[in-house]
Amino acid sequence: MAQSLEEQVAVVERALGECMIDTALVVVRSWLNEIGENNPYEEAYTSLQSRYRDLFSQWLNIDDPNADEELTKMTGEAYQLVDAVYADIRLKRGLSPEMHGFNGDSAQSVMHYFENCVRLRPEDYQWFHDILNDPNRTEVALIAVTGMAFNLRTCFSIDSFMALIDGINAENEMAAGMCVAHTLMLLVQYDVRIDFFPQIQDAFVTAIGESDSGEHVFDLLCALIRNEMIMQMLPGGNEQYVTQLIPLIPDTWLYALLIEGSTERERKFAFHCLKAGVRDMMWNYPDIAEKVFLERLRDGANTPMDYINYAHCLLMRGDRMMAFENYKQARQLCGSSKEFFSLFRPDRRALVDHGIPMEHVYILEDKLLESNA
Repeated sequence: MAQSLEEQVAVVERALGECMIDTALVVVRSWLNEIGENNPYEEAYTSLQSRYRDLFSQWLNIDDPNADEELTKMTGEAYQLVDAVYADIRLKRGLSPEMHGFNGDSAQSVMHYFENCVRLRPEDYQWFHDILNDPNRTEVALIAVTGMAFNLRTCFSIDSFMALIDGINAENEMAAGMCVAHTLMLLVQYDVRIDFFPQIQDAFVTAIGESDSGEHVFDLLCALIRNEMIMQMLPGGNEQYVTQLIPLIPDTWLYALLIEGSTERERKFAFHCLKAGVRDMMWNYPDIAEKVFLERLRDGANTPMDYINYAHCLLMRGDRMMAFENYKQARQLCGSSKEFFSLFRPDRRALVDHGIPMEHVYILEDKLLESNA
């Protein structure tokens, strides 16, 4: 059965994320075959494939100190080729209409154009820049930014990303804030790709360097995690999008830039993540997690997982008695021991890794079984 376009994109992203260019080019080849002969990408495709195979042959025979740098460069080129061909495939399949201009006075026209046009023109970017710096056109500016961000989620474009980053310091403060919010989420979504586009990294660092050394940007990231501003800043359906990205942040370039190395920011970030439901944070910040989970219980949350989470924190703090009582509460809320242990046992390894002897875990499990016999 032929792969869907989404599945093919997933293959490409995984392959290029590990610099496996040949694997990605197999998908690109199938797209080029679909586009047909005389497409404008054959030369770039053939050149990239040939250079990659030459690099591999050299790697088999000699140690070249420049090989890693060359591989990184080729991977960046592969991403750009993929993006260009992918845009044509979307056009060919009718997923993105071929567009020529828009009515800048119509919010609907602006949204439709910037959300769907896969190849924005230089004059479109100039209009985008101008509208972000016009304090009298705030509504249209916000719509244009949102449309651009939606487009970028689907069709990665260096030019569009750079335009969004450029808007971080726009004269229109509301539009600038929207640019920051979308840029943050896109940096997380495209974290692996960003490694191969240093110009995007440099542009973002420069942009936030002009806005109070990133403090405002960090605060906005926390606001997005708290979900308090999502419905105001992002259109419907985006709460799930942001929530899915939150667990990825600690492993990203963005985290290393804005948060890593600052104990205060790391703890603040962990607090907001825990409040947003990212429970994995509890293992490194059990003191913060204990307060968050206790507050949830006091506010009426009473699922088995709420009690288990709180009990884990108590156990790591050394309060075995209270931990056991909360585990018992979770066990009583479960319909069976099987249901309880399906929730508890996936955390065994994490408990041991964070200082709880395995023997103590076994004793707990034994007593929890006995208490509901």
